[in-house]
Amino acid sequence: MFVWDGDPIAFQIGFLTVRWYGLLFSGGFIIGYFMMIAMFKQAKYNTEDLDKMLVYVFLGTIIGARLGHCLIYEPEYYLSHPLDILKIWQGGLASHGGTVGVIVAFTIFIWRSKGKYRFFNIADMICVPIALVCTFIRLGNFMNSEILGKPTDSSLGVVFARLGEDFARYPAMLFEAFAYFMTFIILLSLYIWWKNRPQGMLLALLLFFIFSARFIIEPFKVEQADYSTNMALNVGQLLSIPFIIASLILMVFVYQKDKKEKALPKD
Repeated sequence: MFVWDGDPIAFQIGFLTVRWYGLLFSGGFIIGYFMMIAMFKQAKYNTEDLDKMLVYVFLGTIIGARLGHCLIYEPEYYLSHPLDILKIWQGGLASHGGTVGVIVAFTIFIWRSKGKYRFFNIADMICVPIALVCTFIRLGNFMNSEILGKPTDSSLGVVFARLGEDFARYPAMLFEAFAYFMTFIILLSLYIWWKNRPQGMLLALLLFFIFSARFIIEPFKVEQADYSTNMALNVGQLLSIPFIIASLILMVFVYQKDKKEKALPKD
């Protein structure tokens, strides 16, 4: 059993308070940015367009994750206090909403590029750093002692002393961080070594691995929604199912699409 009493504040300079969560969140995006620069240069794409794309993705992540949390996990409160949705510094981001936000923002970027880029080609690139960003976010949750697991007597248990607790919980956020980091390693390896892969396959695998992990880990977590589904599956699991199904459909679609394209006679 491990006792965790980490300070969520990294450092303070005057009135400025910097939290580990913010550092890890932004740090993930910065590392991802440099990874994307290398990918863009390798593909001989314009890196100036990358700057625009990441602005879209960053805003899509924040807006989607915030709205997802407010409308999925605490709808009664936020529909009664809509201005509090803007108080993002108080915490509350949902990965399901963030995923939708990223997809919408990315689609808008591709649409505005007017055929300059292919959706699945760029999507496969950005999926690699996204998995790493997800890892960093969950490490930030650990620093904040949030996204808590259920009480346990297991040797894997962690006592979150900063919350005033003297009993162990499953470190659910670390389970997710590990799953997302392994997803990052797999996707990076496939991006490097699987050159003739169907375009869009990495996107499908990202959705499958991330939300399969969420589905498996959710039962170890304290229910995040302020209401009960009165079902065997909790809210997080129910929300993960459509993404898992979509990922499987996408795998079949991109495989069949790639098969047809390769069967066409070459000039």
